[in-house]
Amino acid sequence: MVDKSQQVVVLARLGYAVRGVVYVLLGYLALSATGQDNVRDGPGGMLEYVRAIPGGSAILAIAAAGLVGYALYKLLAALFDTENLGNDLKGAGQRLAYLISAVIYGTLSWTALQLAIGSKTDADDRSHDLAQTALTLDLGPVALGIAGLALLAAAGFQGKTAYDRSFMKHISSDAPQATCWIGRIGLATRALVFLLMGWSLLRSAWFADSEEVRSLGQALLDLRESGPVFTVVACGLVLFGVFSILTARYRIIADPERHIRAGTAALRR
Repeated sequence: MVDKSQQVVVLARLGYAVRGVVYVLLGYLALSATGQDNVRDGPGGMLEYVRAIPGGSAILAIAAAGLVGYALYKLLAALFDTENLGNDLKGAGQRLAYLISAVIYGTLSWTALQLAIGSKTDADDRSHDLAQTALTLDLGPVALGIAGLALLAAAGFQGKTAYDRSFMKHISSDAPQATCWIGRIGLATRALVFLLMGWSLLRSAWFADSEEVRSLGQALLDLRESGPVFTVVACGLVLFGVFSILTARYRIIADPERHIRAGTAALRR
C-alpha cells in the first residue's frame, strides 16, 4: 500500500508533467496561426484548449489532481522546508516563492476541475479585472507593486539558476544529458516572460491603469512584432515545458513526511 507521503510525491510528479504540457501548448499555439486567443488567456486558455479535444474532460480531471499535488508539495516545501532551503534571507525568499507558486497552481487546479465538470463556460484571463479591483481598494496599488516586485525577484532567481545550473542539484544523474541545456534555455526564457509580467504590474500600480497588466500569455504575444525574438521566446517556453516533463520523471523529491514530523516537533517545543 502506498502511504500518504508517497501519494503526495506521485501527485507532485504528475503536477510537473501537467505544467510541462501547459507550457508546451502555450509555446506551440503562440507559433500557430489559430491559437492566439488561447494563448492570450494564459494557462487557463491552455486548459480550455484541452477541454475541446476528444476526452478533454477526463484529461482535465487528471490535470486537476496533478496540479493539486504540485501545489500541495510546494506548500509543504514552503512551510516545512522539505528541500532544505534554510531560514536565511535566500532560503526564506525561495520558500516565499514556493508559497506563491502553491497559491497559483492551486487556483489553476480549481480552474481545471471546473472545466472538467462543465461548470465553467470559459477560461478568460481575469488579470485586468483583478488589477482593476485591487486599484479601487486602499493600498491596492501598493499590493500590485509588491506583486510586481515579487515577479521581478522570481525572474532574477530563475535567471540565476539558468546561469549557474543550480537547478540540476534537484535532478537525478540518470536524466538525459541534454536535460541541463534544455532547462537552462527554458528557465532563462521563463525569467524573461516573468520580467515582462512584473514590469507590467509595476506600471499598473504607478499609473493606476489595469490595462497595463500582462498575463503570461499576453506578455508573450506582446513580443509578436519583434519577429525572431518572439519565435525564440515561444520555442524557449516549449523547452521549459519539455524540461518540466523531464523534471516529473527525474526530479529528486525528498520524503515530505519526515520534514513535517520534524517541523511539528519543533513547534511543540
